[in-house]
Amino acid sequence: MSRECVFLVVGGGIAGVSCSETLAICQPSASILLLTESSIVKSVTNLVPVARYLYKFDVREQNVSEMGATVDTLVDQLEHINSSEHWVRTREGVVIRYRYLCLCTGGAPKLFSSAPDEARIIGIRDTDSVLELQRRLAAAKDVMILGNGGIASELAYELKNVNVHWVVKDSHISATFVDPGAAEFFQLARKEVKDEGSTPKTAIKRMRYDELLPKDQDNKHGAALGPDWHRTYDLSGAAETIGDNGLPKIYYKSHIEEYQEREPGTGGGLNIKLGHEDGSFEQLTCDFIVSATGVQPRHEYTTDAPMKFSEDGGISVDEMMRTNLPDVYAAGDVCTAAWSPAPHWFQMRLWTQARQMGSMAGRSMAAVSEGETVYQDFCFELFGHVTQLFGYPVVLLGRFNGQDLGRDYEILVRCTRNKEYIKFVLQNGRLRGAILIGDTDLAETCENLMLNGIDLEPFGDDILNPDIDIEDYFD
Repeated sequence: MSRECVFLVVGGGIAGVSCSETLAICQPSASILLLTESSIVKSVTNLVPVARYLYKFDVREQNVSEMGATVDTLVDQLEHINSSEHWVRTREGVVIRYRYLCLCTGGAPKLFSSAPDEARIIGIRDTDSVLELQRRLAAAKDVMILGNGGIASELAYELKNVNVHWVVKDSHISATFVDPGAAEFFQLARKEVKDEGSTPKTAIKRMRYDELLPKDQDNKHGAALGPDWHRTYDLSGAAETIGDNGLPKIYYKSHIEEYQEREPGTGGGLNIKLGHEDGSFEQLTCDFIVSATGVQPRHEYTTDAPMKFSEDGGISVDEMMRTNLPDVYAAGDVCTAAWSPAPHWFQMRLWTQARQMGSMAGRSMAAVSEGETVYQDFCFELFGHVTQLFGYPVVLLGRFNGQDLGRDYEILVRCTRNKEYIKFVLQNGRLRGAILIGDTDLAETCENLMLNGIDLEPFGDDILNPDIDIEDYFD
């Protein structure tokens, strides 16, 4: 069996769907084929501007049949790419001839254990893995979470009726996104919320889909979770009493030294030996381990010519999202930006950048097919990410933790307990990054300060003086 198309996009995550939708807008009459391993794909919805170039959005699950008439779909897995002759072969033996190809195959969770079928270690990545977590939680009393990113942070505080042991390699929580000051702000706020009683949650009213698979087939590669994934699941355990008022017990600067299955007849679970930074060890028991230690680029297919990869395993792409293979592009978690970044931008494998890269790849492919010139999108001038941690809105801008600035920068912080946390990173009197937690309404102001390179030295520490509304000066 064979098919033909002008544009072939591989991957049903945010990057792949964004690329397909951009192509459908730029080239409405061209044939576009989306090759996805899952019949459930992810798309961006409720796109709301937070600042001029910064957006927050929801992620919607939809069936491939809802992609629209402009995009054809095929549920299958990519197996081989022949870039010189412009065709690919799928696992089911379908040969697809294309003119332009974009790889958006995403990332796979990094599991600290290399065992392929480790029964008591779960990697959280897609909807299927969360359903498995929910199933195991129903009979669990003690759970260990390994990792310190967004999923681990939310999971540690969302699990109910279970003793949570949170193991992090850093000296503070949520180190992927925030500094120690913001981590302390979150912990104090959560503790006081627990003491006062839990606050009601906002209901998430969104269509949910299940994937129908043959009994002998198990899809391990669904698209990644949405930013509010934990609100749509009951993450409750079986423990009748839990310590420390339901808050997780955190083990800083620690790692799992070794683990083994408990003896039959002792209730099952794992005996875990934790190693600490000072060289000491600690013995713990738990029902299972949740590994949330990030993702690694996933490219489980062969090519006719060697593909160029970066040190982190991602496919190297230039500013137009082109790989080293002719007419082959890549976007999202599977790729690594190999161009010289703008002063205020760097790559993080996030939903926001998956959408931006997918759209950029679509524009680039469409322009080349028409013989036109296109320039890199302005969103790559400034790093920006909007998320929610521990119930607080969080905006990250620029080099928000002083990334790649060495030690040549200063920090200004304003914190109002349980309300807001604002951090400015300044270098040579100019704003280089910001963390905004809470309803600060400063996102657009910070965006302007960074992009315009305004000298803030004359204002000194007053730039964050709560009695001075800096929006009036710089908005």
